Amino acid sequence: MSGDSSEGITIDGSVLEGGGQILRNATALSCILGCSVIIENIRAGRSSPGLRPQHLSGLEICRDLSGGKLNGAEVGSQKVKLVPGKLKSGSFLADTKTAGSVCLLTQSALPLMLFADNPTEVRLRGGTNAAMAPPIDYFIWVLKPVLERFGITFECILNRRGFYPRGGGEVVVKANPIAFIKPVELTEFGQIRRIFGLSFVAGTLPIKMAHLMADSARSVIRRFDKNLQMNIEVKKETDRTAFGNGSGIILVAETSTGCVLAGTGLGSRDVKAEDVGFQAGEELVRNLEQGGCVDDFMQDQLIVMMALAKGRSRIRTGSITLHSQTAIHIAERMTAAKFTIEKISEKQSIIECEGIGFENK
Repeated sequence: MSGDSSEGITIDGSVLEGGGQILRNATALSCILGCSVIIENIRAGRSSPGLRPQHLSGLEICRDLSGGKLNGAEVGSQKVKLVPGKLKSGSFLADTKTAGSVCLLTQSALPLMLFADNPTEVRLRGGTNAAMAPPIDYFIWVLKPVLERFGITFECILNRRGFYPRGGGEVVVKANPIAFIKPVELTEFGQIRRIFGLSFVAGTLPIKMAHLMADSARSVIRRFDKNLQMNIEVKKETDRTAFGNGSGIILVAETSTGCVLAGTGLGSRDVKAEDVGFQAGEELVRNLEQGGCVDDFMQDQLIVMMALAKGRSRIRTGSITLHSQTAIHIAERMTAAKFTIEKISEKQSIIECEGIGFENK
């Protein structure tokens, strides 16, 4: 951390991937470790640089959960400073007031909730199925069981789906505090046991679209392995369970060693339903063919947990993503955790980290 001023650690928000992930990880670690952080050049390389509404919501929920102070936090700002206080428990609300992803908000909020002094509940409003972000189904069906390997347990309740452009979705996350994060060893892929998933439509969209997505996804998976057991639910959401028109599909593979990997697709006016299902199937197959114990979208979401864990974690992945490289850069910048990446084949690597053993006191 050499070169940082007494005002806190300074992070370049344009480094590597250069997106909102830098904000989420830097602010989460800032609040947990109790150190101020200054983030400059926020999203500098994007077509609309600076904070967008969903990024501002993420900063605000971190401020609220930590009893901290924010400077420069407004839409369009390319520099913010967060001075955290003491982590707080209780009930909180984060509302993007847009279709901004609630799942990305949870990436900021959940680590803080784990180190509060009592149970915490956060109500998140915005888009549950949004472009350029994992869908809420991924958070519940894939990320949640993987985090349980770290000793992290929480409840995630989907009250209502929300889509672009109006949002309107709502999710409630509840977590009890933990003493520390356990290290994980995820290096054995095992055998694929089953594939399950959900193909859904909402609003005025016909159920036929959900069937087309599911059928297309099944055809891709059968070409990969015709003997795999598959159960893809097809569903029409009601006005109570979804706000506005939207559609999507998630496919989840479970292995004999407890690995959970996925492929997802988000419906769009410009993309045929069959193509959305095909995309999800191809994504899942690509992740399975790599032989990693987590999929490409999981990698970077585990870096903060590995850095804070009490001991050495090892995770077998596919090719290291730019998001993962960025997350590792921020974690090493803000903590004493040390990461190493061992390339074991053209398609596989092992990410190893000696965590700092952060304890909830």
